[in-house]
Amino acid sequence: MVSIMDEALELEAGHKVLEVGAGSGWHASTVAEIVAPTDAPKKKWGHVYTVEVISELAAFAKNNIERAGYGDRITVVCGDGSLGYAEEAPYDRVLVTAAAPCVPEPLTDQLKTGGVLVIPVGGVRFYQTLMRVRKKDDKLFQENLGGVAFVPLTGKYGHRF
Repeated sequence: MVSIMDEALELEAGHKVLEVGAGSGWHASTVAEIVAPTDAPKKKWGHVYTVEVISELAAFAKNNIERAGYGDRITVVCGDGSLGYAEEAPYDRVLVTAAAPCVPEPLTDQLKTGGVLVIPVGGVRFYQTLMRVRKKDDKLFQENLGGVAFVPLTGKYGHRF
């Protein structure tokens, strides 16, 4: 699934990426490997900002990312990822690793024109759809990439429990 989502994002070196849901830090590290390859000069590197709502997971991800050597290419933030991370917006790409009830408006607002957002959308349990959203001239175009099963997104624009 990580590879499918990375491919759907159409990542390129130099992209600034927002990930919602840091988890262990693994997915952000795969993205950093593409947008900030070590064989490119640092001035051409992109950067990954990953937001995790669970403070223990944010600390776990940060530790894993630093131990794996990605600390200079990934910033871990503890907060409500459904709100995005406006401090570093706009983003070339946005990746969401938990299922939202619908596409959160703050995430599309923080996406650059020409940007791509990949997000699972649907219920708390089963049937969710992996969606690719393209932003062109402030219009959003959605594409269904197929059925998936993810943990629910929490936060202001997430599922309510």
